[in-house]
Amino acid sequence: MASFDIHDIVQALHDARQQWRSTQRRNSEPGGREFPSRDALAGIVDDLKGVLFPMRLGPPDLRQESENFHVAHALDAALHALLKQVHLELKYSATLHDATGKDADIEQQALTATRAFAASLPQIRTLLDSDVLAAYQGDPAARSVDEVLLCYPGVLAMIHYRLAHRLYGLGLPLLARIVAELAHGATGIDIHPGAVIGAGFFIDHGTGVVIGETAVIGERVRVYQAVTLGAKRFPTDAHGNLQKGLPRHPVVEDDVVIYAGATILGRITLGKGAVIGGNVWLTHDVPAGGRIAQAEFREGAHANSIAAA
Repeated sequence: MASFDIHDIVQALHDARQQWRSTQRRNSEPGGREFPSRDALAGIVDDLKGVLFPMRLGPPDLRQESENFHVAHALDAALHALLKQVHLELKYSATLHDATGKDADIEQQALTATRAFAASLPQIRTLLDSDVLAAYQGDPAARSVDEVLLCYPGVLAMIHYRLAHRLYGLGLPLLARIVAELAHGATGIDIHPGAVIGAGFFIDHGTGVVIGETAVIGERVRVYQAVTLGAKRFPTDAHGNLQKGLPRHPVVEDDVVIYAGATILGRITLGKGAVIGGNVWLTHDVPAGGRIAQAEFREGAHANSIAAA
C-alpha cells in the first residue's frame, strides 16, 4: 500500500501559512472561518434567482398557486445565510483595518445591511425586467423573453451584477466581488460591481466583455462580445503605490451601441446615441450621435501623421 509523508507536508503547509500571516501582519483567531465563503454565496445567489424569477429560475416543480409561499421560504433562507456572510465580511474588514468595534455592533451593522439589501430586491427585479426586454428587443434571434432569461449569458451576468452592485453600495465589496466573479467564471463576462449601469442594458453574445469599476453606463446601451471599458493608465502615489478608487473608466451615455472587439479606455465620454464600430481602439471623447468606425479611424490617423510630417 502506498504511503505519503503527510505529517511533513502538513507541517510545511502550516509554516507557509504562518509566514504569510506574519508578512501580512494578520493574526488568525481560532475557532472559525475568518471571511466569506464562495460556495455559500453561490447557493445564496441561486436562491435569490428563484426569488426574483420563481417560475423561470425557481424549482422545476413549482406551481403558480404556491409561488408566494416558495418566494417567502426561499427568501427567508437566503437572507439568513447572507446575514452570516455579511457578518464575516464586516468582522474581517474590522480586523484588516485594526478597528476595535464590538461584535454586537458588527452584528447590528450586518443586520441593517442585510435588511437594506432585502428591501432593494423589488427594484432589482424591475431593472432586470428592463435588461431582459432590451435583450429580447435587440436580438432578432430571440423568440421569447423566457428564452432570453433562461439562455442568454448576458442576462445571467446582469442578474449577478445587479445583486453585486447593491452589496457594493452597502459597503460589502468582498461579497460583491465574489458574486460578480461567479458570473465571470460562468459566462466570460467581467463586470466590476462598482460600475454604474442604467436600465435596459443588453450584452449580446457576451464572451470577453470587460467593464471596469468606475465605468458609468446610461440607459438602453448595447454592447457586443469582447468589448472593453477599461482604464488607460493607473496613477500612483509618491511611494509608487496604485491610487485606488479614482475615476478611470469611460462614461457611456444613453442609447450608445458598441460593436464587437471595441476597446474604450480612460475617463472619456461617449455621447448619447453614439455608435462605436467593431475593433476600434478609442481613447478620446465621442460627441452625441457620433459614429466611429475602424476604417475611418485609420484614415484619420494616417491623415494626421501626414500633417505632422
